[in-house]
Amino acid sequence: MTQTTAMKRTAVSSGHLLMALELSASEWRLVLGDGRSRARREVTVKAGDRDGLKKEISKAKSKLGLPGQCPVRSCYEAGRDGFWIHRMLGELDIENIVVDSSSILVSRQLRRAKTDHLDGYALHDMLARYEAGETGVWKVVTVPTSEEEDARRTHRERERLLKERGAHQARVKSLVALCGARVSDVRRADFEKLRQWDGTPLPPELKAELKREQARHLLTQQQLDELEKEQSKRVKQAVADASAGKLPIKNSLDRVLMLMALYGVGEVSAWVLAHELFWRRFDNRREVASATGLTPTPYNSGGCTREQGISKAGSPLLRKLLIELAWGWLRYQPQSKVSRWFQERFASGGSRMRRIGIVGVARRLVVDLWRYVETGVLPPNAIVRCENP
Repeated sequence: MTQTTAMKRTAVSSGHLLMALELSASEWRLVLGDGRSRARREVTVKAGDRDGLKKEISKAKSKLGLPGQCPVRSCYEAGRDGFWIHRMLGELDIENIVVDSSSILVSRQLRRAKTDHLDGYALHDMLARYEAGETGVWKVVTVPTSEEEDARRTHRERERLLKERGAHQARVKSLVALCGARVSDVRRADFEKLRQWDGTPLPPELKAELKREQARHLLTQQQLDELEKEQSKRVKQAVADASAGKLPIKNSLDRVLMLMALYGVGEVSAWVLAHELFWRRFDNRREVASATGLTPTPYNSGGCTREQGISKAGSPLLRKLLIELAWGWLRYQPQSKVSRWFQERFASGGSRMRRIGIVGVARRLVVDLWRYVETGVLPPNAIVRCENP
């Protein structure tokens, strides 16, 4: 499908082809324009068709009167396809940005028309505004390298396995509770010997289901053990490489070892922080706190003033870890500046005040840890381990 549409546009620098991609599993919808004239071109290509993409770009340059060697700038919304499209566009010498879809402003009408056609044109319009210097039109996703993206797989799979293990445990205990029985250890439970409330054996179908659930639980536990052993093996190898001077500076494992040198930061916490957050480049502490979703979101309009809580942007896994790490920091680093701040302001209050205060501890702590990883400056009054972790 090809069509040219006239519409008012915001002028951008000349000599560039702007391309917005609206992605789906079967096809990609492209909206192409020069950012200056009112003519735009909409086409569709098969998903992943590199040759078709290059062909349509060449046609668009010819139709819009652009030179064949003019630069191409593109964008698409982050989603299921991840970043391989971004890397493919880079190999085609296309300057691409990946957009956080949740940061795109939409109409607040009660009913809003939404189609791939309309979304493609809206994305192209916002790309033109972004290229014209209106950087606040959306938020651009920081794209990791292939190695950085692959390094996340370990701790993210571990988190999923932990949830699966908990689900299997809860399911087994819930099933036996239907018969008035109890199970303390799912792994070692013998359902042949387990009895109902009246002393009779478990029903055969229920017993079969419990055994299958137990088998899934044991498999999940086995995979979790293997994953944790592999992670510990890599950390021990990194310690050996660091002692031999073979570990690259500012490598992800180098960051893990730096964090583990602090009391209160264990292997799991250091691994997740290094691979989930500190691989990125931040310009200041505000960007660090904002990336974790721990920044406040005040509401102050007219006579209404209230606090809406933290923004909860970014990774929920990272935010949960930082809250757990903050409680551990109070225990293992009681003389640090952050811990004393909490003791002076929140420790004497009730449980609600302490929960509010621990979010502040997590926000301050992650900034201190970022500064420590980047510059080597220890968090104020923090204690370091004497030996290698």
